[in-house]
Amino acid sequence: MYLLGVDLGSSSVKVSVLDAKTGALIGSAQEPAIEMGMIAKQPGWAEQEPSDWYSNFAKGLAKLSATGVDLKQIDAMGISYQMHGLVVVDDAQKVLRPAIIWCDSRAVEIGNAAFEALGHELCLGSYLNSPGNFTASKLKWVRENEPEIYAKIKYAMLPGDWLAMELSGVATTTFSGLSEGILYDFLGNKLASKLLNHYGIEESLFPTVVPTFGEQVTLNATKAAELGLQAGVKICYRAGDQPNNAFSLNVLEPGEVCANAGTSGVIYGVNDKYNYDPQSRVNTFAHVNHTAAAPRLGILACVNGTGILNSWLKKTFSAAGTEMGYAEMNEMAGKVKPGSDGLQLYPFGNGAERILGNKEIGASMQGIDFHNHGAGHLARAAQEGIVFALFAGIEIMQGCGMQIGNVKAGMANMFLSPVFREVFCAVGNCSLTMLESDGSQGAARGAGVGLGLYSVAEGAQLGLKKLAEMEPTTEMVERYAELYAQWTAGLAKQLA
Repeated sequence: MYLLGVDLGSSSVKVSVLDAKTGALIGSAQEPAIEMGMIAKQPGWAEQEPSDWYSNFAKGLAKLSATGVDLKQIDAMGISYQMHGLVVVDDAQKVLRPAIIWCDSRAVEIGNAAFEALGHELCLGSYLNSPGNFTASKLKWVRENEPEIYAKIKYAMLPGDWLAMELSGVATTTFSGLSEGILYDFLGNKLASKLLNHYGIEESLFPTVVPTFGEQVTLNATKAAELGLQAGVKICYRAGDQPNNAFSLNVLEPGEVCANAGTSGVIYGVNDKYNYDPQSRVNTFAHVNHTAAAPRLGILACVNGTGILNSWLKKTFSAAGTEMGYAEMNEMAGKVKPGSDGLQLYPFGNGAERILGNKEIGASMQGIDFHNHGAGHLARAAQEGIVFALFAGIEIMQGCGMQIGNVKAGMANMFLSPVFREVFCAVGNCSLTMLESDGSQGAARGAGVGLGLYSVAEGAQLGLKKLAEMEPTTEMVERYAELYAQWTAGLAKQLA
């Protein structure tokens, strides 16, 4: 028996197949080879075509099949997906407009106005967040600015909900997913009625709620034939990418923390109390194992401009005439001293940043010296700036009751860089456990839990391998305490 996991990201779609009994990886594939594009019709906008997600999912499965993976042995599927997006479809389940994705900033003022109109006490007490720039506010933007499209909407969904519907023909969602869209009332264990009423949005636009783990929908015969799978494959698990990343790293219980540094960078910790940041600079969502009786809340600090900054540098270096790879950039960064000889970089060039109060200040550099600084300094300053930004978010999380002692991360993306890992440990004065896992493998293990093969805790650990354990040195902790103080002082000037 095989389990299929799909991780629907904004950069790519990754698929992995695991052996259900052992958790061993049978095969994995990623599409496209280069990053998926985004539609940006105006500054601050970010959209994608859901059809591209499906196409890349299908291509990934074809790659697996070409390497000898028997797709007919797959019995269950789990879906992880980019959070906070909005897909709207009509009665025929036809997509009405491109998806408005997570880093789109158009609804910031709509959410801010609702936060003030409904009151901070109501929003934070019931939803644990400001409406902010999340899915509910994006749908309100469609209602205000595209009334002809809004009038045709049958269902408003998150990206993972859409993929499950596309595969099965049945529209569903989860409370965990609704919470990430600020569509869930934690106190009432229901849709966020007061916010929806304020926005003039009908509750009927949201599909039937199914459990995060469990038999949600099944693959229909048409899609099975297209994809080379057997009909009736059960979709048994669905979660946003960050809760799923935590699950894939066995972060389930209060006090456990993980980090991810892909296109965006995230610190995610689990709490059992309904805590929130009064300014909503970090966010609290229902974790994959949350229940009303045993709360498990994910507190999330996000920096939009993380891997996308590294990607931008790579493209910029390559455009200068030398094809540059990430491994080469990491090597260059390692040859530069801590502090990048006074060059400081602020990675805020990918839309409004929640940790900055939804401000969009853009990326910037300070202290550049045309005589002394080169590509290596830029590479190191970027990695240092990303870590500094993440820990600015961690400081807010600590105000919500989270303590950072040990952090778990997958050996992927920015964490492939020895410099990044060393700086991360030093700035946080924390240990770092590196694990062999990723979002698509986590989604596959989640499918096994949903199928009833094992418990949530057993599924989170199935096949999980520790690759390394890192501790900071006193010297590096002291040095980076100075550098972080200098960086935060520079940020304060920008925000003043």
